[in-house]
Amino acid sequence: MLVLFDQLSKAWALGHLPAGEGHPFLPGLLQLRRVSNTGAAWSLLSGNPQLLGWISLLVSLGLVLWILREPPTDRWQALAFGFLLGGAAGNGLDRWRLGAVVDFLEFMPISFPIFNIADIAINLAVACFAIHLLAPQRHSRGSSTP
Repeated sequence: MLVLFDQLSKAWALGHLPAGEGHPFLPGLLQLRRVSNTGAAWSLLSGNPQLLGWISLLVSLGLVLWILREPPTDRWQALAFGFLLGGAAGNGLDRWRLGAVVDFLEFMPISFPIFNIADIAINLAVACFAIHLLAPQRHSRGSSTP
């Protein structure tokens, strides 16, 4: 569902937002500005969409194998896996289909990289992994409780 929402939002951005022009969405907080990013977060590895496409594919396949081998142990870990898989797949599809990731959400008035729904999902995955790691574990697999 996340990949579908991400891809539909990017298709909308491609069809309705002229490249580079800012359009207020939440005045003073968020505007819509479509850009193509051939790199990763903060334009790292710019100009290498094929390499990043392979990385996205390997991350997605690795996550699927991990989930199949070690299913999530709690809600936070399950959410983290889902967000990370959806975000990696969403941006990976852009890299394979378009040669760049479609970004279109821009914070205002601060200077912050323009992002998309898949990027939000990846950041939510990090937050969910942190909560999973920091939250007290109620019960572990294979261990007995006193």
